[in-house]
Amino acid sequence: MAERTSSTITIDATPAEVMAVIAGFEGYPEWTGEVKETEVLEIDESTGRAVRVRFKLDAGVISDEHVLGYTWEDDREVRWTLVTSQMLKSLDGRYALGPIAGGTEVTYELTVDVKIPMLGMLKRKAEKVIIDRALTGLKKRVES
Repeated sequence: MAERTSSTITIDATPAEVMAVIAGFEGYPEWTGEVKETEVLEIDESTGRAVRVRFKLDAGVISDEHVLGYTWEDDREVRWTLVTSQMLKSLDGRYALGPIAGGTEVTYELTVDVKIPMLGMLKRKAEKVIIDRALTGLKKRVES
């Protein structure tokens, strides 16, 4: 069974400002590192937010193209789950945003399961690196 990895960061911005960057998939190649290309495949007409997005990744030893499905709860939370992938069995995650004095607390949770055999300890370390890079990139992007 896959284990969830999480980390939290404080960003000097409102939840709406942070969520606007998270929802701006076209900008991901500029701040996420491993994401080289994105394509919004489906938009929820009532919210204007993407509900299905294709990603092309290059993380060194692993490159992949996958599609994620998204559900949004205003500017409080976004969840995603894997729809299709070449390398992954599952990819579930979420950003949870909460207003705090001086900004927004952002928690990123991620569960990844790959099709190739990988030790659990190595997989969790990779998840932690992905989360930490994403949160650092998000903070830098929002605060710039």
